[in-house]
Amino acid sequence: MRIYTGERLYKCEVCGYACYARANLQRLMRIYTGERLYKCEVCCYACYARANLQRLMRIYTGERLYKCEVCCYACYARANLQRLMRIYTGERLYKCEVCGYACYARANLQRLMRIYTGERLYKCEVCCYACYARANLQRLMRIYTGERLYKCEVCCYACY
Repeated sequence: MRIYTGERLYKCEVCGYACYARANLQRLMRIYTGERLYKCEVCCYACYARANLQRLMRIYTGERLYKCEVCCYACYARANLQRLMRIYTGERLYKCEVCGYACYARANLQRLMRIYTGERLYKCEVCCYACYARANLQRLMRIYTGERLYKCEVCCYACY
């Protein structure tokens, strides 16, 4: 009944987050303490929420619970399907307060904000290059390794 009444008995002393279920508060506290109860038996991944481990296991098994009714796309995480549906509907939840740019994925807005702030999260270990988008660093690393992703089927031309 607390869900329907909006009553939130459990409150975090660190951030003030309030919730109706004790389990939600316990999960939040595991984030603060760094405690990771759920460990993957395949890799070294560990997490604080069972749902995160279940999502990882769907990657390993190839199980794709979420299917698009418009196209044949299927995915293992509901958020991926929700993002695809926003593309179809044209819904753009995330809007830049500086320029008004609107997008359907939060990551796109975060990348744009790094351009404005000058924050460059991705740094090359070989040279002093730093950039705001991981794809830019990956492209640079392909130059160093000589890896060429795009190859012509007719001639021997290949590029980064």
